[in-house]
Amino acid sequence: MSADEQVMEIALLGEEVLRRQAQAVEDFSAPDLPGFISRLKQTMLAAGGIGIAAPQVFDPRAIMIIASRANARYPDAPDMAPVVMINPKIISHSPETEKDWEGCLSVPKLRGLVPRYKSITFCYQDEQGAEQRVSWQGFLARIFQHEYDHLTGKVWLDRVESMADVIAEDVYFSRLKANL
Repeated sequence: MSADEQVMEIALLGEEVLRRQAQAVEDFSAPDLPGFISRLKQTMLAAGGIGIAAPQVFDPRAIMIIASRANARYPDAPDMAPVVMINPKIISHSPETEKDWEGCLSVPKLRGLVPRYKSITFCYQDEQGAEQRVSWQGFLARIFQHEYDHLTGKVWLDRVESMADVIAEDVYFSRLKANL
């Protein structure tokens, strides 16, 4: 299978799958799981994303991948190896929030100022089903919360405090370039 054949269709705002609660993965030995995770990762990379959740490719499972790295959509993103998270759960978070700009592969051509917790502690299962516990802050905590929302039937637009905090992505990039 070529890399192009591995890229899956991305669900867009308005698709029902983006508004449903994801289903827990129970069978970590399912024969389709490794291939699906590989295709999910390839889809994220091909679309220039730094994270993706299974519902974004019309799959109801509670699986998400975070792979922060500098790219055209997020030029200041920190670099990290992709992390596959299955059945993630938030354990705790900071009381403080901060607003920052977010975009989404399922909400193309828009950016919004979204309030998120500054730090978060969560657990998840890795591809073998082993439990992992992690604490992140800043940008990585933001990515986690964004992708986790996809598993709960939310998109970033549900979190903006005002429509004045939503702009066209072209305007966002023009402002970003002007500030360099």
